[in-house]
Amino acid sequence: MIKTANLRKNADTTGGGMIVIRNWDAVQDDVRGGVFAIGNFDGVHRGHKALIKKVLEKARRTGAKSGVIVFEPHPKVYFHPHEPHFSLTPLDEKLRLLEGLGIEVAVVADFDAELASQPADEFIDNFLVGRLGVSHVVVGYDFSFGNRRSGSAVTLQAAGEKRGFGTTIIEQQAQEGEVFSSSVIREHLAQGDVAAAARLLGRWWRISGRVTSGAKLGTQLGFPTANVELPAGTALKHGIYSVRVLIGEEAFGGAGYFGGRPSVDCGGARLEVFIFNFSGDLYETVIGVEFIGYVRDDRRFDDLEEMKRQIAVDCDTAAVQLRKAGFDTRV
Repeated sequence: MIKTANLRKNADTTGGGMIVIRNWDAVQDDVRGGVFAIGNFDGVHRGHKALIKKVLEKARRTGAKSGVIVFEPHPKVYFHPHEPHFSLTPLDEKLRLLEGLGIEVAVVADFDAELASQPADEFIDNFLVGRLGVSHVVVGYDFSFGNRRSGSAVTLQAAGEKRGFGTTIIEQQAQEGEVFSSSVIREHLAQGDVAAAARLLGRWWRISGRVTSGAKLGTQLGFPTANVELPAGTALKHGIYSVRVLIGEEAFGGAGYFGGRPSVDCGGARLEVFIFNFSGDLYETVIGVEFIGYVRDDRRFDDLEEMKRQIAVDCDTAAVQLRKAGFDTRV
């Protein structure tokens, strides 16, 4: 049997109305019989959107709930806990994006030892049929599940024919030879090519984090920055970027630095953003940062005056990139 999460709340909402289920024994009656896409949905990129589109079409046609089943943590994190994993979209961000696409129900599957060891047929019987009573599932062509990845999209389809639910398999999604893939997006970001990542995502890559206190070096140089906490494993190329900073309902242009500050302390990588036309205390505030363009590589400076002059140039370059991308910003 699938382990039931020990949570105070079995189901909640995102605030906008999407139901989030974290306990398999607490599936609401009106959720049973829904149409569900299954996967990790890291990035919620254009390939994932093809699955979501099919779910919405099927659910609309039958009057069923539209839903997704997401695995948390990512199976790679479970099987390789000591290796950093670059998550494109942490769970909260993933749920926000899925809700924005029109999904009504998100089932968060706790990927633990019991789920990892469960045979594929038991996953179907206990979870898809027993808990959710799915009417239809949508998966990608390379979908695998069950102990030792024993189940595939094809075996799922065959099982559905016997157990009374339909299956749609979505073929590989690409445009002009460019495959929509989470791993390819990570490769682009590792090279600093945020524009290529945006093409595959269908939007600017965005991260969110809490603003923490820093050494105030930026303030000393005349460019106060917000230091943003990032998830472990974030493997963005070190350097300067043009960014949009999302604070509540407002968006500001800015220049972002991601790196280990080789001129100062050579510490672990961190994100610092200088926000154009903004004044105020953001300490402990959660902000979003969208990466629009790559300005230059990280480098070491011999003195702070040289660094200050370069930062001014970087901000000018970032402003130009933002305007070219269609954002009205003034330094």
